[in-house]
Amino acid sequence: MDADVELPEALAGAIVEFARHLESERDRSEHTIRAYTGDIAALMEHLAKLGRSEVGQLDLAALRSWLARQSTLGRSRATIARRASAARVFTAWAHRSGLLGEDVGAALATPKARRALPEVLRAGEASTLMDAAADDASDGDPVNLRDHALLELLYATGIRVGELVGLDVDDLDDGRRVVRVLGKGRKERTVPYGVPAAEALDAWLRAGRPELATPAAGPALFVGVRGGRLDQRTARTIVHRRLRAVPGAPDLGPHGLRHTAATHLLEGGADLRSVQELLGHASLGTTQIYTHVSVDRLRKAYKQAHPRA
Repeated sequence: MDADVELPEALAGAIVEFARHLESERDRSEHTIRAYTGDIAALMEHLAKLGRSEVGQLDLAALRSWLARQSTLGRSRATIARRASAARVFTAWAHRSGLLGEDVGAALATPKARRALPEVLRAGEASTLMDAAADDASDGDPVNLRDHALLELLYATGIRVGELVGLDVDDLDDGRRVVRVLGKGRKERTVPYGVPAAEALDAWLRAGRPELATPAAGPALFVGVRGGRLDQRTARTIVHRRLRAVPGAPDLGPHGLRHTAATHLLEGGADLRSVQELLGHASLGTTQIYTHVSVDRLRKAYKQAHPRA
């Protein structure tokens, strides 16, 4: 927000109340609340520049001029689409709260963000990554045991890094080889994993975690070298560092392993709805990007191999 613009009290107060709504009623994550309130703060700033001091003075023309301004400032299509989404959530809340006479954001149309195809590992690169981690873990070093289990579980399940570091030991059901995951919107799902991940997790829990964990770890499945629950930044660093040792592999983080797991599942014959359930996507449309990844890789292979391509 522009430091030179002082928001009228009503507009500033609306931002605070909207943040409370996101936290208490919609149970959104801190990251989402921060992003949405930042977007709405920019919208309120724009409204103030238009000479308006009440949320009730927000109309469709003001919303459109705000989004048009984002375009002239060089914001990406993805950013503009996200800000439009935040505006729609805000106006719906403001209408229900009596701050707006009508939900003006409901009529707001914006171009969809272009969705870049995610980079993924090829099956051989994923195998090399896991084999190298297993070789390192064979020395019994607790950090290597942890890294091996972490990589195997990420690739086996396709869970998000935030979901990974939030896991507790009791979330694992080693008998059925499934893990209970708390995803976006605090929705719980059960995700299976295979034998290699089960073996790596068993070795970590038997010989690795007891060496690193302190009382500060509590029930955390994965812990850091200081003994507390592993954080997302460290998990990302582990994945990046391990992938640098794989010849020809792209520089991916945990989300790249999520993309890889989804792509390999579909290429192996899994149906789209099963992959949607495993990944915890609310919409099947989100999962469909992986079909494009598979087709794109097929097209490249065709061009390289077919004499009349």
